[in-house]
Amino acid sequence: MSKIRIALAGIGKIARDQHIPTIAKSDRFELVAAVTRHQPPEGVPGFTSVAEMMEAVPDIQAISICTPPRGRLKLIREALAHGLDVMIEKPPAGTIAEAARFQPLAEAAGKVLHATWHSREAAGVEPARDWLKGKIIQKVICNWKEDVRVWHPGQEWIWEPGIGVFDPGINALSVLTAILPEPLDLQSAELRVPENREAPIAADLEYRMGDAPVDVAFDFDQKGPQSWDIIVQCAEGELKLSMGASKLAIDGEPVELPEDPEYARLYRHFARLVDARQCDADLTPFRHVADAFLFGSRKQVAAFNW
Repeated sequence: MSKIRIALAGIGKIARDQHIPTIAKSDRFELVAAVTRHQPPEGVPGFTSVAEMMEAVPDIQAISICTPPRGRLKLIREALAHGLDVMIEKPPAGTIAEAARFQPLAEAAGKVLHATWHSREAAGVEPARDWLKGKIIQKVICNWKEDVRVWHPGQEWIWEPGIGVFDPGINALSVLTAILPEPLDLQSAELRVPENREAPIAADLEYRMGDAPVDVAFDFDQKGPQSWDIIVQCAEGELKLSMGASKLAIDGEPVELPEDPEYARLYRHFARLVDARQCDADLTPFRHVADAFLFGSRKQVAAFNW
């Protein structure tokens, strides 16, 4: 089977850390071009627009979009107009209304759209979902705490309205909505916003899933060890996902999981969608973020500086 000729749009930290090395190892994709205002990957031609790229490299079949979330509608329209299947990094867009337009546009063009949630591809997610089936869930605790200086050094776009701590927080929400058997209902939310920023640096969310409380804590100013943990307490035992759902334990006993990187799984799923000519654009985690901003109270905290 010939490789899918793919381009990358946006050559920032996530593209260089994850997408470029993953594509290089893939047996289904070949990176042949980039749309970027910065230095393109070594050995790959760079262009300032999809139109310029397609004129120079007309046999590209797909594009993976890694730009900041705002303003993607124009880029996706341009990609679809040039006959490309589209994969997008999370979060999918700047607003729900914008993100909701992507799949209808792709379907009207007869193209594939994959709005990705890379944390759902962590090794522990599917086994956790399987173990929780039929269990009586009593309580869920989620602590997702990391240092923005480590993961987004100097990236000012992360502080645009609607993002902040919900850039990593949406990863937790993508896992929770993948493993839990019932929908989450937001009960309360507190968003802590630095006095010199537009987006929260921390948030506490209280949900219910049926009768079970689901307590979620996000922090983007975590010093020292980072934590990405979900604990599900059931009548039948306790499940714990840690390290961003890459590790799983049941009643304190580690479960053996395959060493299969998230982005490798992500691109394999995109390849399956391309083969089947199907879209996958679940916006549920993004809707939970919107609910938090709509419903949450805001508390001003000390200024954040890099």
